[in-house]
Amino acid sequence: MNVRNRTVDTPNWNNTGNHMFLRQLNDMNTNQHLYLSPTYFLDFQNESLADVGQEMTKGHTGERDKAIALYYAVRDGWRYNPYLLDFRAESLRASHVFQQKEAHCVNKAILLAALLRQQGIASRMHFYQVRNHLGTSRLEEVLRTNVLVFHGATEVYLGNQWITITPAFNKALCTKLGVEPLEFDGEHEAIFQNYDREKGKFMEYLHDYGPFHDLPYELMLSEFRTAYGPVLSALGNGNWEPLQIRGLEILQS
Repeated sequence: MNVRNRTVDTPNWNNTGNHMFLRQLNDMNTNQHLYLSPTYFLDFQNESLADVGQEMTKGHTGERDKAIALYYAVRDGWRYNPYLLDFRAESLRASHVFQQKEAHCVNKAILLAALLRQQGIASRMHFYQVRNHLGTSRLEEVLRTNVLVFHGATEVYLGNQWITITPAFNKALCTKLGVEPLEFDGEHEAIFQNYDREKGKFMEYLHDYGPFHDLPYELMLSEFRTAYGPVLSALGNGNWEPLQIRGLEILQS
């Protein structure tokens, strides 16, 4: 499947100007219902998520403050584990992710997007192909590459603009890896760290899949199949140090 490169909508007014503002405003006017509604994956209406967002934002008022509270709740409430590879659709639903103690970047992005919508805050998802330079050496050995496809982020609509935020890396993990945790102030992007504290490369962007109102499940499977299919097929379902693979038959279909 061919995927076009897309330009990330950033809130850098010096570079984007009124054209970007009008484009984003028109997008919201046209697709607002998509960015506020539940989906199969962003199932915030599920009874297991009832009042979750409200509890996480308790004491906070206004969309900006609530979005900040939800970001930190998801960032640090679930430990990032890149070794969990579960391709089953039901395992990628926000209601399922909420029940876990650790999660993949895509799962955490799904949960955050769902909880934002639950609070009436427009959200969507954004995906990238990146080269990770730290923290995944064992994964790279198994997959035979340091290129990670479909790294997930969330976009939130605040102040008439889309802001990209990445809840993947919890604070404790960042401390362990020697990188600054991503902070979110409700106005500026909190996206992948390019460098660690010693100014060494941490995350390098290779490809931008663009924004989506829901998880593009089939596209994700296609990208994983192309990038890692032969290697994962040789392993099969099960616990393979350090990987935990589930639903491999879906990737192979």
